[in-house]
Amino acid sequence: MASPRVRKVADRIKVVVAEMLERRIKDPRLGFVTITDVRLTGDGQQASIFYTVLNGDREETQKALDSAKGLIRSEVSKQLGTRIVPTLTFIADALPETAREIEDALAKAKAADEELAAARAGAQYASDEDPYKKPRVIEDEDDDWDDEDDEE
Repeated sequence: MASPRVRKVADRIKVVVAEMLERRIKDPRLGFVTITDVRLTGDGQQASIFYTVLNGDREETQKALDSAKGLIRSEVSKQLGTRIVPTLTFIADALPETAREIEDALAKAKAADEELAAARAGAQYASDEDPYKKPRVIEDEDDDWDDEDDEE
């Protein structure tokens, strides 16, 4: 668990990097980038910045981010005002692909369930309507005994 100070610094780095990508970095290789998370080590030396790309090539976006890393780091240094400025590492977030795989698996399961339900809709039992044995219902035999008792 990160300390509250480390979390605040990570959140501030996230905001600064997002603003830099939105306003100051004008690289044509850069797609529509969203900063999803920033993880900072406890000593503040390393910052891992996770991003997703909506439109554009992921490899080209990675190259653009790596080339702008120095400019972004200097702006982070100005905005944070700390003695130690973390080294920035940009990592493509795998969350969208994982979510897509889960959605595909759920769609396959739903299709299989619908197919099974359609197959069961016209199904009938192999023998009688209810193939399970049930206990016999014995009619009142007491009535017969009562009749005989009345005759005597």
